[in-house]
Amino acid sequence: MPTEGFNHLDGDTFLSPGSFDAALRSVGGALKAVDMVMAGEAKNAFVAMRPPGHHAETSTPMGFCFFGNVALAAKHALDRHDLSRVAVVDFDVHHGNGTQDLLWAETRSFFVSSHQMPLWPGSGAPSERGVAGNVMNVPLDPSTNGTVFRQKYEAQVFPALEAFRPEILFVSAGFDAHAADPLANINLVEEDFAWVTERICDVADKHAKGRVVSCLEGGYDLAALAASTAAHVDVLIARGAG
Repeated sequence: MPTEGFNHLDGDTFLSPGSFDAALRSVGGALKAVDMVMAGEAKNAFVAMRPPGHHAETSTPMGFCFFGNVALAAKHALDRHDLSRVAVVDFDVHHGNGTQDLLWAETRSFFVSSHQMPLWPGSGAPSERGVAGNVMNVPLDPSTNGTVFRQKYEAQVFPALEAFRPEILFVSAGFDAHAADPLANINLVEEDFAWVTERICDVADKHAKGRVVSCLEGGYDLAALAASTAAHVDVLIARGAG
């Protein structure tokens, strides 16, 4: 029986009396980061949020997620800051099914997800392309290491981002693709997360005045999560100061 005041939405996702306020703060943090970056108060921003958001679909909360934080931030940049092109890069080990669902018909956006396949939630095939080719899925085989990860990004992801020329880049920064993470089988290390952050910043410097907003997603080994997040944020700090 559920504990009083708690609702069990699915096998992973529970609502407690404080969940709604926490979820609103996650969204608010992402929107505030957009406002700060667009105002020039910061060149880039990292939002250390819980709950995460990239599994929340249009009408279905799931996978620890209640609202699509990054997708909402992307829409905010388009509609409130009058941008024409926004890109989202999701390197969480699980497919960003919610972000894909929310941005599927948003032709001003380009969404890229790299993720282990097969793995929950079971979506994210390359054939899932959005209404106008505005979605790119890059499945990774179990046991993929940093060398293969980097090759796929250089061959597929960064050329597509360069062609799209985003005016701001968003990152769904999940660190559960780390070799130590217990929920999946991708073998990245901190240096790989630093590398992909550097390359995302390269695209942002070229097309988006350096504007990057990164939002925390998954990560279930606490030591690996802390070290990987630090590597990611250290790059953002260095690039933001440049």
